[in-house]
Amino acid sequence: MSGLIVSHARADDPPKLKKMTWKVGDVTREALVYAPTSPEKKRPLIFAFHGHGGRAEYAARKFAFHQHWPEAVCVYPQGLPTAVPVLDPAGKMPGWQKFVGDQKDRDLEFFDAMLKTMTADYMIEEKRVYSAGHSNGGFFTYVLCAAWGDTFAAVAPVAAAVSVRDFKNQKPLPVLHVAGEKDRIVNFAGQERTIEQVRKLNGCDAQGKPAGKLCTEYSSRTGPPVVTYIHPGGHEIPDGAPERIVQFFKEQVRK
Repeated sequence: MSGLIVSHARADDPPKLKKMTWKVGDVTREALVYAPTSPEKKRPLIFAFHGHGGRAEYAARKFAFHQHWPEAVCVYPQGLPTAVPVLDPAGKMPGWQKFVGDQKDRDLEFFDAMLKTMTADYMIEEKRVYSAGHSNGGFFTYVLCAAWGDTFAAVAPVAAAVSVRDFKNQKPLPVLHVAGEKDRIVNFAGQERTIEQVRKLNGCDAQGKPAGKLCTEYSSRTGPPVVTYIHPGGHEIPDGAPERIVQFFKEQVRK
């Protein structure tokens, strides 16, 4: 059972966002939501998930999809305390399930509740639903691909990788993967392996072509494209990446 409660934005919430809450099982879940005030028409929908230890406010500030694509409905969900080996073994900081079946699929249920509300209340164009996420949120974006790949027009994980448990369930999707060459949290070589797996899954060419600053596009004659955004930094969401993600999303419509 999922119930919806809407409350007013807090003073420290980013502008133009409102807090929405859902009852998912026995737990109240929340997200910051931006909805355009433009005339009624079908709208794209973007979910953006923070990393482990992060907050919805941080995701809204760093991704800022509501500023880069103001015609889209943008949702910045808040995670729950989640144990992570080495970094947070006691599970004191918020995060997301790491594979299908983890945490009793609490976050997949939360996503399902959010999607139902957004679709019912905001005239969402169902062929233009997207997900992005940073770090643990990027891992969860790949979890969403494995669980409900048919939902999305495209995804954009940042500083993340596919769980080995989920790769067999991945479906070909347009992917823009952002990775830092000096990432010490999610090893860059591991991210390269994920990119290679997704590229082969989509049937993309081995040889890519330049696709803007720091970007390479791998095209496919039979499947969707893969774009990499490889920057010289570490585990952060680099400046310029959110704008490039929005550009990529705008080019992708679910068939």
